[in-house]
Amino acid sequence: MKARIRMAAAACGLLLSTSVLSANDPVLEWNAIMISTTAGQNPIVQARFATITQLAVFEAVNAIDQDFDPYLGTVVAPTTASADAAAIAAAHAVLKNYFPADGDALDAARATSLAAIADGLPKQQGLAVGEAAAAAMIALRTDDGSAPPEFYVPASTAAGEWQPTPSCPPAGGVLLQWRNLRPFSIETTDQFRAAPPPALTSKRYARDFWEVRLVGGVDSRFRSQSRADVARFYAAAAPVPVWNAAASQVVVEQGRSTSEKARALALVNVAISDAQATVFETKYHYHFWRPETAIRGGDADGNVLTRADPDFVPFVGTPCFPSYGSAHGASSAAAREVLERMFGARHHFITLTTPTVADVVLQYGSFRQMTRDIDDARVYGGIHFRFDQEAGGKIGRQVGAYVWRHTMRRR
Repeated sequence: MKARIRMAAAACGLLLSTSVLSANDPVLEWNAIMISTTAGQNPIVQARFATITQLAVFEAVNAIDQDFDPYLGTVVAPTTASADAAAIAAAHAVLKNYFPADGDALDAARATSLAAIADGLPKQQGLAVGEAAAAAMIALRTDDGSAPPEFYVPASTAAGEWQPTPSCPPAGGVLLQWRNLRPFSIETTDQFRAAPPPALTSKRYARDFWEVRLVGGVDSRFRSQSRADVARFYAAAAPVPVWNAAASQVVVEQGRSTSEKARALALVNVAISDAQATVFETKYHYHFWRPETAIRGGDADGNVLTRADPDFVPFVGTPCFPSYGSAHGASSAAAREVLERMFGARHHFITLTTPTVADVVLQYGSFRQMTRDIDDARVYGGIHFRFDQEAGGKIGRQVGAYVWRHTMRRR
């Protein structure tokens, strides 16, 4: 079943806003603060900051509650410490470290959150635990391969070879260094590398070429309003805010404990970040061209079943890195894998909104509906082939399953 799409003006009274979800809940409140603080980052970079933040929160809370295997195992806490204070201190310290320009706003949010907790020894103990967890996570991720920035310059202009698109800087394809990012859970970024893309001369390639050519152009007559809406929505809504919102709503829906909330958000972000590192290793291993380049150069691909359209312009802007496989597809499949194993696949009520596409509200009853819409969004947006989405989805499922089996397991 496709997601139900409603005009925001008609549905606003039904929405579960972040402020309502996080009221009197420091784990969810500071997850929302994390999302707003990191919102200006590239979505791939945002996932790293989100993961560090949520792991620090989990490690602080779990050091007190001890419900799950620790991520670090180096943070020691008295059982009398306040888990709420620990969560606040951990998130605040991580975010202020990476975003010092937002320090005043973060300090004010910390003071407001802590005001709801009674003064005393448990509060002070919790603050110390949270700050220790944050310091440990920040130290762990120093020199993790996320910097300095590296760029990819194509070796040739041959058919199938990625070429810069209008969004690219002069230096070339961005985030080349992300293929070497030290993972949070998986062993290496090539552990789940995708198999090669279809041959340019294959029927499979021609089939997916024609799909995106017909439905993905800015002036397509074959794209329904619902598919246009999801394309616009997921071009504006990155994996971190989408899947953190979904996880936050489901933990409230199911009445999960503080430690379970902290673990859920940590696992989701670990899965997203490791899937992104894996898919960037795949992207820059194959450096396959984007539909924007492929459709304009369709007469040079050697496939008798394709035909060029030199005037093709995608419905949404093409990101500046190779096409195969889809980063949004991998991120989403990884998050879905973790959430389905944790909360079940169906019978949820998830509402997604984004202020940049305010006329669209998406409602879902399952995580599968979300990933199907995201796959469609990239194809109908004209920036991915269907086989890009399938490759990204397979990477994400493998990463998500690995993260679930090996990280922060219930004791």
